Amino acid sequence: MGISRRMFTKEFKLAAVRRLEQGVTITEAARALEVSPNVLHRWRREFREGPGNAFPGNGKQRWSEGRIAELERKIGQQALEIDFLKGCLQRIEEQRMLQALTGNPPSSRKSRKK
Repeated sequence: MGISRRMFTKEFKLAAVRRLEQGVTITEAARALEVSPNVLHRWRREFREGPGNAFPGNGKQRWSEGRIAELERKIGQQALEIDFLKGCLQRIEEQRMLQALTGNPPSSRKSRKK
């Protein structure tokens, strides 16, 4: 089982090269795009050698639309769960405060054995 290589779209590579042409340093761009500086050097060289023919392959996006939608759904579900649990915690705290103010200790009744 080998390590699979990441593939990038032509648009991603062109955007990276444009960033470099605008004066962003290789190091800054590499860090922002999460690629190796050597990769950026190669992309810039390929673009300069033939701008019209640069990056002929298809490549693939790092995050597919389906994966993004799945993660967004998961985030939404977790947000709902967090809100629900916050409400539960708030009700428990209110009950404890009420018990403390009224002087009624929490119920300590034990079930009777038959």
